[in-house]
Amino acid sequence: MKPIQLLIAALIGASASGAEARKPNVLIFYLDDMAYGDPACYGGKLAPTPHMDSLAANGVRFTDGYVSACVCAPSRVGLMTGRYQARSGHDSNEGDLALGETTIAQRMKDIGYATALVGKWHLGSGKDTLPAARGFDFSVGSVGNLGGEGVKTGFYRGTERLPKLDGAPVTSPLYAREACGFIERSQAGPWFLCLAFNAVHNPNVASEAVLARFPELKRRERDYAASLAEADNAIGTVLAKLRSLGLEENTLIFCISDNGDSSPYANQEGLRGHKWLLWEGGIRVPWLVQWKGRIPAGRVVSTPVIQLDVLPTALAAARAELKPAWQLDGVNLLPLLEGGAGQPPRQALYWRFGPQFAIRQGDWKLVKAAKDMEPMLVNLANDRSEAHDLSATHADKRKELQTLWDQWNAPMPPPIGNGKSWDGEEVRTAKKQQKKEKPVK
Repeated sequence: MKPIQLLIAALIGASASGAEARKPNVLIFYLDDMAYGDPACYGGKLAPTPHMDSLAANGVRFTDGYVSACVCAPSRVGLMTGRYQARSGHDSNEGDLALGETTIAQRMKDIGYATALVGKWHLGSGKDTLPAARGFDFSVGSVGNLGGEGVKTGFYRGTERLPKLDGAPVTSPLYAREACGFIERSQAGPWFLCLAFNAVHNPNVASEAVLARFPELKRRERDYAASLAEADNAIGTVLAKLRSLGLEENTLIFCISDNGDSSPYANQEGLRGHKWLLWEGGIRVPWLVQWKGRIPAGRVVSTPVIQLDVLPTALAAARAELKPAWQLDGVNLLPLLEGGAGQPPRQALYWRFGPQFAIRQGDWKLVKAAKDMEPMLVNLANDRSEAHDLSATHADKRKELQTLWDQWNAPMPPPIGNGKSWDGEEVRTAKKQQKKEKPVK
């Protein structure tokens, strides 16, 4: 081989080696109480969501994407740990993330990533339980839910608790700015960022400019639409920052809602139930993934996935070892995302929410969504609205799923706390509130 050919080969090899060595950035958009059908790419018509839609167009849209809980805090436990929250008894919104659990931020930090949490935390309010103590290099946002005049539980920046952040309670644009600042500072990479919105959880608030885009809607419906639109705007702001820095091609992006809706103006696309319930409407959510440098664009996939899969998928993308000792419940979705036809290597998906429980295996689901109801067997392939109980005609399948769930649940500790957030009272209160909320001038 001639010297010039050797030089060219060496340069090509060095370039390929450098590309291989670059670990992808990982970005999670975690919406709050956004219904399955709220984004336009899932059928939503109330508010335009062009930036969420762009993730679907440039990546994968899952039709059967789930979260492991029907309320906020336990859903976040599953996201942060890649493990069912039942493993630590964290079924409800009560309690802090168990100190024995290892977060996705700690896992990513161990392999050289800068880490950040911007937005709602809801997993602890003390210095030893805020994000800064759980592996996040940079963190700012609300400790829990927003309240009428500000927040119920306050804000945080690092280990410091704050009564207010500038711009609150309209937090979506604020969080977008903080997220962009972290990305700018960390652009040399690799970095991991979770942007956890307060939107569209009540109270629905938005800036005046966004509210003005919906003059035809009455006040509460307008507020919900604007809250959704402003969260989508914030996603667009962060995506624009990635593009301006040349980072989008090498960033693995997830966009998921933490649970089902809590508003009468949400679009459930025919799913039964809402937040607080283990019907599909409480746990099936928008589930989008984009990685322009790796994942084929524009695919719609019906394989069931769950937010527990985010952690092992992110680690696999970073070429990190997944250790059996971690007892992860999520699985690596990269083969599926890249176009593989195989199913994720798991037997079933499981849920426990106090007296409620559910299991999905294939198209079959066994669900007990109220304390006093008998478990109901449905086939989601032809009954997505869970209207028809097939227990009588498929007794063997009902028994099989009940046995599987019992075996899964047997080693789990009981739910922590006094159960007031899953014993049915808050469920009844939430349902009554939804009925009371009527559009007003």
